Amino acid sequence: MGATDSDPEAYPNEKPQHTVFLDSYWIDRNEVTNALYKKCVQVGVCPQPFDTRFYFNSKYANYPVIFVSWDNANTYCTWAGRKLPTEAQWEKAARGTDGRTYPWGEGLSCDKANYTKCVGDAVEVGSYPLGASPYGALDMAGNVWEWVADWYSETYYSVSPPSNPQNTEDTHFRPLRGGSFYNDPRDMRVASRSRVDNNYHDGTIGFRCAR
Repeated sequence: MGATDSDPEAYPNEKPQHTVFLDSYWIDRNEVTNALYKKCVQVGVCPQPFDTRFYFNSKYANYPVIFVSWDNANTYCTWAGRKLPTEAQWEKAARGTDGRTYPWGEGLSCDKANYTKCVGDAVEVGSYPLGASPYGALDMAGNVWEWVADWYSETYYSVSPPSNPQNTEDTHFRPLRGGSFYNDPRDMRVASRSRVDNNYHDGTIGFRCAR
């Protein structure tokens, strides 16, 4: 997990690279879609996205739900009998065990991921089968950023436990993983970590669940 000191593209918050052991888990193949999220809204559990211009348009039913906060994502996953993946679970599902740069291995192109200059907006989930991770998870690089369960810490990798790590110390910020259609190649790397306010939401952030 993380990046090496010799990686010229690595951010400081990706270091040190370290070995992590995880209990078995499942993770969604795709990002949660508008259609799936709507089921939670219709039973009165989830609130509508903060911006509903895509949510109410049937053309975007199979697009990732966006304009959802961390709390919205967490509420949906709990309702669905799952949870948000930890950072470690997310990265393991994205890169496997061989330290690869991208979910599919090496080399970035627009036939494997939706990032800056490819499409210019989010696309239907699962549109890039060539970009599948070793476990078959799709869109783990590009399309939309994804919320994870942890609180964000710039230096967590220096103190995280070796087994099932999850930062539970409230820092007011949550990590985002995977990059989006708006981001450049550096953020498509599976080791890349971003962070935003716990209550933030916009058109580049979605999520998937784990169990």
